[in-house]
Amino acid sequence: MRPKVVADAAIPFLEGALNDYADLTFKKGSEITSEDVHSADALFVRTRTKCNKELLYGSSIKLVATATIGHDHIDLDFCKKNGIEVATAAGCNARGVLQYVMSALAGLSVKDGWTPQDKTLGVIGVGNVGSLVAAYAKHFGFNVLCCDPPKQDANNTLNYISLGQLLPQCDIITVHVPLTREGKYKTSDMADDFFFANMKQGAVFINSSRGEVISDEALISALKNRHISRAVIDTWNHEPAINKELLNLATYATPHIAGYSLQGKASGTAAVVRALGRHFGLPLEEWYPSEVTPTQPNTDITWDELLKTIRLYHDIEKETNILKTKPQFFENYRETYNYRTEYF
Repeated sequence: MRPKVVADAAIPFLEGALNDYADLTFKKGSEITSEDVHSADALFVRTRTKCNKELLYGSSIKLVATATIGHDHIDLDFCKKNGIEVATAAGCNARGVLQYVMSALAGLSVKDGWTPQDKTLGVIGVGNVGSLVAAYAKHFGFNVLCCDPPKQDANNTLNYISLGQLLPQCDIITVHVPLTREGKYKTSDMADDFFFANMKQGAVFINSSRGEVISDEALISALKNRHISRAVIDTWNHEPAINKELLNLATYATPHIAGYSLQGKASGTAAVVRALGRHFGLPLEEWYPSEVTPTQPNTDITWDELLKTIRLYHDIEKETNILKTKPQFFENYRETYNYRTEYF
């Protein structure tokens, strides 16, 4: 029997891709209802669909597959108790976020007149994204310090340091943690008053992980009293109704698009399609959008080459100006974004 699939209409490359295998219905992610999924077998989502009891109870859903690396929009406990498989696209947009962070760093280096050899970069969260950022930063010449308590506890041979050690040593801090709201490794409101007070005077703060990792009020205070010199913000609290004061204070501000690369989106879609294939025994294990060329990583790119080329692929200054001028179009900007091409 062909599985019935409800999919967020903003997941790219799906149109016509599953005609031979499944019956696909598209809906706007934020508007998917319990009625839509009641008789469906699988649900393809992004972050805008809250997959909880209110949506899934009483449905025939057997698989929730998200085309995103995060899963905080999915009630994992409810799914487990009700026999619903959850699949994510972990790592799909890592290289896209890497290139977003490097675009920000390149822009800041030009604005403030520094080179990587002048700076210590702190990476908080060394998973799929953070590990790439750390590797390329070292290659470009930054002194790199890493903090990842869960990984450190699991393997104490890693050369990581604690958050308390990292904060005062770094000229730039970039955050790449998952959102966890409780427990030993809680990250919600991690970047609070204490966090910013312990950062090095004049340091730069970058967040492209989850908005809830930051206390808006704490970051605004740190920027206004000039303890923090600059902020780069891609993920926000209360999206799309973001904090306008923080928007105005940020040097670079973008509408949650750090991972919006062509290849990242293709990999995210491939992940949900392959999950469908695994769950329902369909020949989709190697599926990838035929219209997209996978990235060929260039680990030899130099900092000078990056400075000369990055704006051809990602103009973070232009994107910031658009959002600051029309913040009310935050969601529309995301939905109509022209995906960037990964080139290193």
